[in-house]
Amino acid sequence: MRITVDATSLLLRSAGVKSYTYYWMKALRQIAGKESIRGFPFLNELGELHHDRSMASLWGTYPRLAMLYAARLSGGVLDSLIEGADIFHASNQIHHAPRKALLTATVHDLTCWKMPELHTAANVAADERFAERILKKAQGLIAVSDATREDAIELLGIDEDRIETIHSGVSEAFFNVPVEDVLALREDLGLEKPYVLFVGTVEPRKNLDRLLDAWLGLSGEIRHEFELVIAGPVGWAPETEKRLSAGAAGVRRMGYVAEEALPALTAGALAFAYPSLYEGFGFPVAQAMAAGVPVLTANVSSLPEVTGGDAELVDPLSVGEIRAGLERLLTSSSLREDLAIRGKERAQNYRWAKCARRSLLFFQNI
Repeated sequence: MRITVDATSLLLRSAGVKSYTYYWMKALRQIAGKESIRGFPFLNELGELHHDRSMASLWGTYPRLAMLYAARLSGGVLDSLIEGADIFHASNQIHHAPRKALLTATVHDLTCWKMPELHTAANVAADERFAERILKKAQGLIAVSDATREDAIELLGIDEDRIETIHSGVSEAFFNVPVEDVLALREDLGLEKPYVLFVGTVEPRKNLDRLLDAWLGLSGEIRHEFELVIAGPVGWAPETEKRLSAGAAGVRRMGYVAEEALPALTAGALAFAYPSLYEGFGFPVAQAMAAGVPVLTANVSSLPEVTGGDAELVDPLSVGEIRAGLERLLTSSSLREDLAIRGKERAQNYRWAKCARRSLLFFQNI
């Protein structure tokens, strides 16, 4: 069985999908072998993961992007580029189904259907094209959570027999973070106070404005003792970004944090706050649990499923609930300890090796 995975996200500035593709391909190869799992377009060597730039060199990126654009012209061009593949696993960068290989894909979320107003028009158009040309034609689909699977069945009319839930994984680096790495990072970044951490692109769906309102609603004593750290690249929420740049009591905007620094930054947090309005899986939440950090997150979409009751769940539309949840976490060491222990145990379900084994069975069935 020869599987070619569309790995074009590795050439682009991307976050969740890029992480998924990178770690998933590595885990698949560890089990099935490098020759059985190929990367399109000719991305067979996986270096270090970078979210803010291509993983290939300049001269390696442009020819591969040219191949991608050529494949967008017709399925015939795609067939010539993936010759020998039994299965082609597509991303939303692909505009045509292959003619000679079976087609599969991963459904990461349906947020462009559920909350189109929170996305750019280009993002919505790209996802709609992906659904019509790829998802509805695929022989089989992977959903990263039960919540995403149910959304795909309801919103896209996908036959329930064609879509299977396989939870994503978490990088092994988050499960056992050395204390010395945490101490060194805190010193390098000047993080002197205990901090609550948020990690994610600054976009409307992440609900940062309500998180900021909730933080500023805490007592001055709490905000003096603790710090809210916002880590992640600039997205498409300029007003939120202006607000962060203006500064607020006890709030620090860190910007993009490199992949290799994220485990230490996460493990060093007193708590993790992620009141997102919608997540297909929620990598940052699973990573925080793996690192043994108590989590506050939203009671919607996949987040209750992923946390399994081992987190402080709040209504993401209620500033009052977010504020009360933060206050409970910051003032109760016993609650933090309980959620940290339970969350870390829950995170054992999100190992890439487990995801890869189930994915290979999925491909065999296809």
